[in-house]
Amino acid sequence: MLKALVIDPAKCTGCKQCEMACSYENEMEFNVSKSRIRVFDFHEEGKMVPYTCTQCAEAWCQQACPVNAITTDMASGVKIVNENVCVGCKVCTIACPFGTINYNASTGKVIKCDLCQGSPACADACPTAAITYQDIEQTGFDKMKQWAAIAGQGDATGAKAPVAKH
Repeated sequence: MLKALVIDPAKCTGCKQCEMACSYENEMEFNVSKSRIRVFDFHEEGKMVPYTCTQCAEAWCQQACPVNAITTDMASGVKIVNENVCVGCKVCTIACPFGTINYNASTGKVIKCDLCQGSPACADACPTAAITYQDIEQTGFDKMKQWAAIAGQGDATGAKAPVAKH
């Protein structure tokens, strides 16, 4: 069963517990600059949005790496940076359209989310469940439930929410 991180920005408070847990799990220090997950702060809107590697099926970072340092774990689908092969050229950081691969200046290598080998510290540390680790087949299920609940209710004026038709 493949699993993925599911992020619900509406639940994020910006506490950065995910960043701290990630950096500690991977680097043995509390240092958000070494975290594989980042919380993006939209000041104007008053929103915080966690983001990290989505483990793309056609990973541009992997395709761009000139030394093949990024490989795919066939059991989980996770893209893994092999530090022994990485030369720190940062080509993958440029190729990633989401900006989720970062350069670790202290090691001279790139870092990205590897889902903590199946037990993501960020999801475990999130106090509001803004980050969860779910069966990939069920990742849209919660949104479908929310839509179903909204579609069955009227708004303050008594008007029904639009219902999706196929």
